[in-house]
Amino acid sequence: MSPNLPDAVLWSIPAFVLLTVVEMVSYRLRPDEHAAGYDARDAATSVGMGLGSIGFDLLWKIPAVALFTAVYELTPARVPVTWWTIPLMLLAQDFFYYWSHRGHHVVRVLWACHVVHHSSRRFNFTTALRQPWTSLTVWPFYLPMVACGVPPAAVFFCYSVNLVYQFWVHTERVGKLPRPVEYVFNTPSHHRVHHASQGGYLDRNFGGILILWDRLFGSFTAEAERPVYGLTKNIDTYNPLRVATHEYVAIARDLRRARTWRERAGRVFRGPGWQPAPAVPGVPTAPSVPSAPSDPPAPSGAEPGRAGARERAA
Repeated sequence: MSPNLPDAVLWSIPAFVLLTVVEMVSYRLRPDEHAAGYDARDAATSVGMGLGSIGFDLLWKIPAVALFTAVYELTPARVPVTWWTIPLMLLAQDFFYYWSHRGHHVVRVLWACHVVHHSSRRFNFTTALRQPWTSLTVWPFYLPMVACGVPPAAVFFCYSVNLVYQFWVHTERVGKLPRPVEYVFNTPSHHRVHHASQGGYLDRNFGGILILWDRLFGSFTAEAERPVYGLTKNIDTYNPLRVATHEYVAIARDLRRARTWRERAGRVFRGPGWQPAPAVPGVPTAPSVPSAPSDPPAPSGAEPGRAGARERAA
């Protein structure tokens, strides 16, 4: 029997609202000319994206639940849901979240989902609510947990706990915390780097709850210069529908223009900034071979391919 576990996100909505109001009031009482702060239209768009994501997530969970249930029934392993296994499940989920998050930055069709969360040029608690409406792509990353015997309900519960944790890291009102905390956990300082658009900050700090994964797998960068938030080429819209779909539209446009199957595969499965090699005059073009190459997920700061990762969002 599946355990009866709550959706931590839904239960935390009152806290989200309260903390957002507190943060807004803090900017009124103590303005900071260096902080991005709040913009009414931007905040409204983020809240609208968040409300829409609740409905769409329920829709996308239908096939995810079906797939998870099928895998769970096929595997002989069973992990009980107890006071001591839940922390281990949270640890495992955070590990797979790291790879899901990293994958959604280096594969363009996945980035089309995740770019929504990076589309704001503000960084505040409402930015945490700016969630995609096409989250189906995140669930396959957690299949190993189900295959190891973790009940599907427990996977969804751990995912919701991870999202609740990440709410508080979307703020400029919290500076750097004590060094042991900064070393182990994802903090506002680390996540400000993740949302920045400077070349040296691009595609860094993918951790959800723990920043240890970034330290372990070479994607960590500490906050030094003040971040500039948003995309390397911003979309300049407050229309939630366009925010949710603009990169899918750009992919479709590039696919129509593509001349070979190799280029079509690259437009979908390579990095967001990938471009086909220009034709060399006098050199015959190699025959088109269907393939689906993908960039290795190894972020490297201001490397040209990485620096273009968010330009495809326009």
